[in-house]
Formats: sequence, C-alpha cells, structure tokens
Amino acid sequence: MATAAEPTRVGVDPYLVWLAGEGIPVVEGFGVDLMRVETRPWARLEAKAAAVHLKGRGDFVSMFVLELPPAAATAPQRHLYEEVVYVLEGRGSTTIEAVDGRRHAFEWGPRSLFAIPLNVRYRHFNGSGSERALLVSTTSLPVVMNLFHNPDFVFGAEWDFQERLGRARYFQGEGDFIPLRPGNHVWETNFVPDLAALELKDWSERGPGSKNIMFVLAEGTLHAHLSEMPPGTYKKGHRHPADFHVMSVTGGGYSLLWYEGDADFHRVDWQHGTVFAPPDQMFHQHFNTSPVPARYLATALGSLRYPFTEGKRKALFGGVSTSVKQGGDQIEYEDQDPRIHRRYEEVTRRAGVEVRMPFLGPR
Repeated sequence: MATAAEPTRVGVDPYLVWLAGEGIPVVEGFGVDLMRVETRPWARLEAKAAAVHLKGRGDFVSMFVLELPPAAATAPQRHLYEEVVYVLEGRGSTTIEAVDGRRHAFEWGPRSLFAIPLNVRYRHFNGSGSERALLVSTTSLPVVMNLFHNPDFVFGAEWDFQERLGRARYFQGEGDFIPLRPGNHVWETNFVPDLAALELKDWSERGPGSKNIMFVLAEGTLHAHLSEMPPGTYKKGHRHPADFHVMSVTGGGYSLLWYEGDADFHRVDWQHGTVFAPPDQMFHQHFNTSPVPARYLATALGSLRYPFTEGKRKALFGGVSTSVKQGGDQIEYEDQDPRIHRRYEEVTRRAGVEVRMPFLGPR
C-alpha cells in the first residue's frame, strides 16, 4: 500500500516528467511562430532550446526549437528516437558518426531539411560568426520515452542501426525518386538542401495546380511531405489523424480548421516560420493569399514506408484525396461551406491577389 512518502504512481507521462527536468521552456498553442519562440540554455545540448507542444500534436510527436549562437556547436548527441530537422534561419553544418566509425558531414542553410539516422552520434555547427542559426526538429521522443520510461537507455544505448544510414550520397543532397501514384511519389534521401527549389509532382486531386512530394528520410518511421499551391488558389478541405505538424516554407496564407457541426472556423495565419497541427480528425483547409506559390512542409509519425498506425495508412494512401461521399476524408469544392470561398475572395482582394479558380458551390 502506498504511503504519504510513497504516493501511488498512476497516470504517469514519462516524457513530460523527463522534459520538466530538462529546464527548457515549453511553448503551447494552436499555432506557433517559431521565429519568436523564447529559448533558454539546455545543458544536454550546450545550446539554447525550447519544446513546442501544439494542440494537435497527438500522443507520439513533439518539436524542439534549437538556437545556436554565432560560431557555436552542440554537444555530441545520440538517441533512440527519430528526428527530422528543418532550418528556419542561418547556415551551418552537421556531422554524423555511426558506431562503426563511418562519418558524414553536410552543410545546410535556410529551408534545408534533413534527418538524423537512428542512434548515430551527431553535432550541429553554426557556420556564422555573427548570426544565430535556428533549427526546428520533429521527434518521436514522446512515444519512445513513454514506451521505455528510462532516459539513460534512450540516450545511452549502443546499438548500431546500420540500415538507417542509407547511401552516402543521401547526405550530399542527392536522392532516389520512387514513382508510385499522384500524391504518393517519393523522394528518398537524408538531406534536402533547399525545399523551395525541390521539384514537386502534380496532385490535382487536392486542388487546381496542386503539387507535392513525399519523403523517406533515413529509413525512418517519421513522415514528411512537401506541398504547393499556386497563387490565387486553395486546397480542398480534409481531415486525418493528429500530429501532422504543418510548417510554411514559401509564400503566405491561412488555414481554416473545424469539426463537423461547428458553427464557425478556427483560423491560423501563416508565413515562413509558422507551425500548426490539426487535432485528430479535425477538418482543415489551406489557402494561398500571396502572389507566389505557397509551399508547406508537414511532418508526422507514420511514413509512407512505415505507416505505423491504421489511421496513417488510410490517410497516406488516398484517404485525404478521396471524397467523404466515397468513404474518404476530403470535402469536394461543390460540397464545401459557401462561406469558405466568399471569405477567400475577400482576403485575396485585400491582399491584391487575383483568385484563379472558379467558385463551384452555392452562394
């Protein structure tokens, strides 16, 4: 029987317990401007950092903002959770060393994307002597910590996952294109130098001129995909499981979010540096209000290669581009709330952007 000195241990979240002991800020919200997140020294990394917990982050994923002062470097790290890193600002490099001694190094800049192969030793270096570098990582730390609830094991295991390194050229910005079907075409790599310059493939099922590419990064279970909307257009509304963290890469706009039956919408405005995560099965819709193509990066747990859950399998293999009338999770334009297009016309008019798609639903 538990005593006052030995309380009953129920409802424990080992990840949150661990995080509370790390001494860094935790930022919460529906959407967050990552460029303005307050960071504090993190002894573990010997750099400044903050955790970001979005309303729709779900049970498996969290984000960390890492700020490297000029000419600084992180302490060597290794861990049993996956990590996908996006560069918000600054230039620098990352070195990776596998247990067997193999080394890789690559240089990154704004809008670079890369993955840390599982349990390799790595360090990040700020290449500027006068400007900070700001990185944001999506990690599977919550699910890993909650499964093992042993930080020493998560950060100290010696196992070498050799299959996670991939080909050496994957660290040099090269990759392999794997054609599947619109919406599921894959770029397999470990490092993308510039998401703004990457070639995308047509996916008209999601909207006029819509393009995307899905990533397999470091043979991981963490997912990432990059989507684009032309100026004057918006995507069709859809829903899926939680934890897709959506980050603006180019252009600007807004997203509407709502549950079926809601009287109104929740709106998130975004530009480069903004991140939000739609909660589980909450409908959402993305709108480009800028005069240039709007690209956004989405990260989550459950990749095209390793979907992890049945919900992610459905979403990634056609669920988000199949009409709700056919058992999917997409709202076709002709079935959407008529307020949606009217509001878009008003917003783009104020922004001086021409709407380049017809209105298909009732006014």
